[in-house]
Amino acid sequence: MASVSVYNMEGKETGKMELNDSIFAAPVNEHLVHRAVVLQLANKRQGTQKAKTRSEVRGGGRKPWRQKGTGHARQGSIRAPQWKGGGVVFAPTPRDYSFKMNKKEKVTALKSALSSKVSENKLIVVDGMELDAPKTKTMQTLLNGLDMKKALFVVDEEAKNVTLSVRNIPTARGVYANSINVYDILKYDNVILTKDAVKAIEEVYA
Repeated sequence: MASVSVYNMEGKETGKMELNDSIFAAPVNEHLVHRAVVLQLANKRQGTQKAKTRSEVRGGGRKPWRQKGTGHARQGSIRAPQWKGGGVVFAPTPRDYSFKMNKKEKVTALKSALSSKVSENKLIVVDGMELDAPKTKTMQTLLNGLDMKKALFVVDEEAKNVTLSVRNIPTARGVYANSINVYDILKYDNVILTKDAVKAIEEVYA
């Protein structure tokens, strides 16, 4: 079975933890991982960009000069694309960029992302990451002790203070185990999970 190191809040290794091979040692499907990332980025796009075509630009109803005999190239409108102030060729219009993936594809992509982090030794488990109140300094001390800069903290819903504690750290992000996604896993160099978060992930995806 796949195993990862377990650390305490001081950043010291205290042991090893066995993980479910079907989730954390699954074959990496790069194609589905790429599709999952493109899906998330595309679904975030507003799609409100708009530019005017030559039919929408004001003016240009009159032919600027006669067809022949002027020495100039023939022109039909001063709002043609080659003119300053003219319309845009194939102008962008508001559209919906979102698309869908099958549920099995999403799960496979997530397992691939987690497995790649385990194989690269960039996924660890921290034991006892419970905080009585949000403490940014505590989480920064943990990152320094682990010698990590960019990290994704994955916790269960009971550890709300952990996600609140990392909000002021620009290079870190906290998410709940039920909202973990491929884009965040790949964006951050390291993934830090609590034991409860590992159990929550294994219960859903095993």
